[in-house]
Amino acid sequence: MKNGLEDKFVIKDNKKLQMGYTTGSCATGAAKAATTMLLTGRDVDYVQLMTPKGIELTLEIKEKERGEGYVKCAVEKFSGDDPDVTNGALVYAKVSKTNESGLDNKVNIDGGEGVGRVTKPGLDQPVGNAAINHVPREMITANVKEICEDFEYFGDIDVEISIPAGIELAKKTFNPRLGIQGGISILGTSGIVEPMSEDALIASIKAEMSMKVSEGAQYLLITPGNYGTNYLTTALPLESKKAVKCSNYIGKTIDMAIELGAKGILFVGHFGKFVKLAGGVMNTHSRYADCRMEIIAANGLKVGVPNDLLKKVMDCVTTDDAVELLKDAGYLEAVMEPIMKKMLFYVSNRAYGNLKIGIITFSNVHGELGKAGDVDELISLIG
Repeated sequence: MKNGLEDKFVIKDNKKLQMGYTTGSCATGAAKAATTMLLTGRDVDYVQLMTPKGIELTLEIKEKERGEGYVKCAVEKFSGDDPDVTNGALVYAKVSKTNESGLDNKVNIDGGEGVGRVTKPGLDQPVGNAAINHVPREMITANVKEICEDFEYFGDIDVEISIPAGIELAKKTFNPRLGIQGGISILGTSGIVEPMSEDALIASIKAEMSMKVSEGAQYLLITPGNYGTNYLTTALPLESKKAVKCSNYIGKTIDMAIELGAKGILFVGHFGKFVKLAGGVMNTHSRYADCRMEIIAANGLKVGVPNDLLKKVMDCVTTDDAVELLKDAGYLEAVMEPIMKKMLFYVSNRAYGNLKIGIITFSNVHGELGKAGDVDELISLIG
């Protein structure tokens, strides 16, 4: 039986990648099947599900269980060519009747084994709720109500979503950092997984920033990744647990901070990424721009670095190599001054004056290379 995605692909880096479907679609399909079995007494092997993206799925029911007053069904997560840790996990929905004298179908949704629970404010669901986001909740509710209407059941329905593998899988996700305890989240805004989607990562970054702001952090500590968090623990009077990792999305992070009502950002990052900011590059992934040596050489030319040395800089493979050449020749401090000014200019320009900005950049070999903006004040405010 075809699942509806056989001809659905996206092109990434000249590769044809198969789409998949979200944990939210799996939970909805399992709930729809379990509700049908509960109200009709018949087995269900497949369900049709229209996703918010407008793609209709045919989902196979992998497991079925009947018990006293309930039916439990499972759908297997399919991520296509996306490297999703949940691929292959079984998503269960246990459905039971409640308050059968009701005049309308109220669908009560909760999480069971392997579905995380929200413990910090600022996320899609309030503290105490199962980490089942609002779009999957809407999908489950709409599909369960449709089945109830078809078979003229007007009472309420309880739906419990569980993913037994979720407890272990959660350790490989952002959930522990977000304060989601006990399992993974039921996610998806379109019902469809697009391979290598940046949207999912950006949404995770925004969720963590939102949590920080909700906890009262008006000034955010942002670093691209592990180099930055390691540097924080050794060189700055700040706790690495306060940092949000933004990956390559500097510009998007600034936009989201403004949207969330933050007042400032202290950026701490390795020079290999942050030098690109001096060229106005707001996504530092190498596939968007690799102008590191050009920026260093151009600013070196501006402050009088000899041409023969600049040619050697242009031949460098890493920024650490370029920094070492300039340091040995006595030009590093002079070159870093205009680079830091340009970093601050472009980052502040992206914020349109809405944020207090500080930037620290460093080398793993040579330590701090430069800082710009309201660094000391932001360290005090964040600390």
